[in-house]
Amino acid sequence: MSGAAAQAGSRRDPDRRRALLEAADRIIQREGPEASMAAIAAEAGISKPILYRHFGDKSGLYQALAERHTRKLIEGIREEFSSSDSIRARTRTTIDTYLSTISANLHLYRFLMHRASAEDAATHSAMSTMIRGVSTELAEVMMAEGALTDRARAYVWGHAVVGMVQTAGDWWLDHPEVARDTVVDSLADLILAGLPAAAGGRSTELYQDL
Repeated sequence: MSGAAAQAGSRRDPDRRRALLEAADRIIQREGPEASMAAIAAEAGISKPILYRHFGDKSGLYQALAERHTRKLIEGIREEFSSSDSIRARTRTTIDTYLSTISANLHLYRFLMHRASAEDAATHSAMSTMIRGVSTELAEVMMAEGALTDRARAYVWGHAVVGMVQTAGDWWLDHPEVARDTVVDSLADLILAGLPAAAGGRSTELYQDL
């Protein structure tokens, strides 16, 4: 059976596909980001070639796992973006949502962001696309609320902020002795203090209620 045919068959059996991804989740959470494909297949009760066949190849499995987990993360972040709270409250809860999600799924996060992305160019591209998408959404929010009116500046800031939070999150995972609230408040203070400057020296009235 060709990879395309296998993937088509898998799409026709979403329950089976979900069960295989759940088996992958379990073994990665249990054994860490270095969990082998053979161990994932054994957890699912099948051989490694059959595991690959359901997703076309190893790259297909990586991408399916990336889509499964980044979708949940993006949905959580998007919900915070669209709330009616103050900018500061939304900034804090969005950062907290991100940090709490990656810490609760530490092995899966490291599997996707580090191992899978390093091994597979398509997965790296998919993860990069996800990050760019979040950055673009943030830029649109800043423009819609008048925090930034220059489109280019908003996109630069959107990508910078998301990159900063991601990098700080990676650091925090290696320093669990630092309270999550400390990381959240530190990042929120840095972001919100920078917005007036990013707006080109506009009046600080926009930020008085942050």
